[in-house]
Amino acid sequence: MTRTTLDQASVGAKATITGFSAVETNFRRKLLALGVMPGAEVQVMRLAPLGDPIQIQLRGASVSLRKQEAAIIEADLL
Repeated sequence: MTRTTLDQASVGAKATITGFSAVETNFRRKLLALGVMPGAEVQVMRLAPLGDPIQIQLRGASVSLRKQEAAIIEADLL
């Protein structure tokens, strides 16, 4: 497994979230409310033409994250 951040994953890549880099508590709560939590398996579905935002598939739901937000999410590529 390769440790990276979610913004570095390529389209079609599957990853398991391992944690978050330094982030304020309110933003971390928003990510957790979306289901973005350690242990969750995600797949990068597509990127916008300029690379921002990133669409991920997470527990049957599609979630779009800004590249800056995805850079906070640490993951192991599968």
